[in-house]
Amino acid sequence: MWSGPRNISTAMMRSWGNRDDTAVVDEPFYAHYLLATHKPHPGIDEVIAAGETDWRKVVEQLIGPVPGGKEIYFQKHMTHHLLPDIEREWLGGLTNCFLIRHPREVLASYVKIVELPTPADTGFPQQSEIFAWLSHRTGRIPPVLDAADVLQNPRRMLGLLCNALGIDFQESMLSWQPGPRPTDGVWAKYWYAEVEKSTGFRPYQPKEIELPPRLEALHAECLEHYERLYDHRLR
Repeated sequence: MWSGPRNISTAMMRSWGNRDDTAVVDEPFYAHYLLATHKPHPGIDEVIAAGETDWRKVVEQLIGPVPGGKEIYFQKHMTHHLLPDIEREWLGGLTNCFLIRHPREVLASYVKIVELPTPADTGFPQQSEIFAWLSHRTGRIPPVLDAADVLQNPRRMLGLLCNALGIDFQESMLSWQPGPRPTDGVWAKYWYAEVEKSTGFRPYQPKEIELPPRLEALHAECLEHYERLYDHRLR
């Protein structure tokens, strides 16, 4: 599942990790991304030390046997972690889906961490590029979920995703125990406080968001990428 930052991707990982037939992995390209970009993320040295920095070895693990002998391997990926130097062909051997969120909501959250993010920081251009590559490569439109739709009706939207993937929906996807997971990345202590307190998808609460003028051009660029996928969302 390809998501940008400041989305419900970790809650989605909790949902899939609560299935009895699914193994999960948390942002496996993060260490490579930080080593290559030196972005000043919290715990950068710890993330690099704990993760695999050779993207080729990461890919080998992602396309290899499912951990624990499970049937399904849910891979939580950040779109901006798939740097241009990483080959794409291996993606054609996986079943890919996309998790999107309106850029106004993403940016309102992101600027609490980075005052002036670049387009690449938001993950929107990369998400659009990966989506277009896969659509052309496979001749099929990958499933797309909008975060707002999921929060408004988790049962329906997860059911639609399972149908699109050809697997059975499990009620266990709708709730989980609070707290950390062994499968969480070492960066969880910096980013996952709210998810660790959660027991399910929290109801969607629309807000009136006013972005500062300095972000309007960035928002407009991100919106173009978002709308390309939004038109194909499950509904």
